[in-house]
Amino acid sequence: MEMSAAMVSKHVMHLETRLNTRLLNRTSRHVSLTESGALYFEQSRQMLDGLEEVEAAITKATVVARGTLRISAPVWLANPAFVGVLVDYRAKYPDVNVEMDLSGRIVNLVEEGFDLALRASSSPGDNLIARPVATVPFYLVGSPAYLAKAGTPKSLADLSSHAMLWYSLAPTSMEWPAPESTEPEMLNITPVLQSTNESLLHLAALQGMGVALLPKWLIEADLQAGSLVHVLSKQPIHKATLYGVYPSRKYLSSKVRTFLDFLLEDPRLQ
Repeated sequence: MEMSAAMVSKHVMHLETRLNTRLLNRTSRHVSLTESGALYFEQSRQMLDGLEEVEAAITKATVVARGTLRISAPVWLANPAFVGVLVDYRAKYPDVNVEMDLSGRIVNLVEEGFDLALRASSSPGDNLIARPVATVPFYLVGSPAYLAKAGTPKSLADLSSHAMLWYSLAPTSMEWPAPESTEPEMLNITPVLQSTNESLLHLAALQGMGVALLPKWLIEADLQAGSLVHVLSKQPIHKATLYGVYPSRKYLSSKVRTFLDFLLEDPRLQ
């Protein structure tokens, strides 16, 4: 901004006085944002992005997607299909840098400064805008070695005697649509491994630890290679909707809008 460090400090101090809160932690060697400073910065950044687009619309200028796009997403999006989408998006929008959090936790978009969350859920979140971007099929799979040793289950009821690799937040006792049937069956399992990290369950299934329910995008290459095979049915046992979730329509930046549009148009995610 062609402004001296002393002038920047003066402006920041005036801002802190007006807000009656400290925005920066200062030492002789280091400056960092306080919690209030991080919140103020992230929300201001989103509003400025929106203001830039409003001004561009008024002047009929072309809005270029740029900046850092911070995304929270499920762990299982670390797969070849989705990485290919990221590569192609970056090639089309070279001024956008993508930062992805794959911790699997439900983040607070506003407080933590995320532009977008990708969530596979029937209830993406209150007070948030949720845009469906893809349907994700989930399959029961196991390794040929495991099934040769433990036998191949013929029904959902048979799974109760199998070693199950299960997502921690999913119930272990529930009514479940039976494969190739209109009537649901009661599914009762005792997992030998539970985790909120689907990649861990995937690796355990590959090494013959048991049967897992995993998303298509994560296991597609393994099914083609034969290192994993379908259990019970080649039809999905479960389907989830992947939503693009963001805080408000008011300040939807070009980088968020172009990324959501890109996901909707990409055939690899359909």
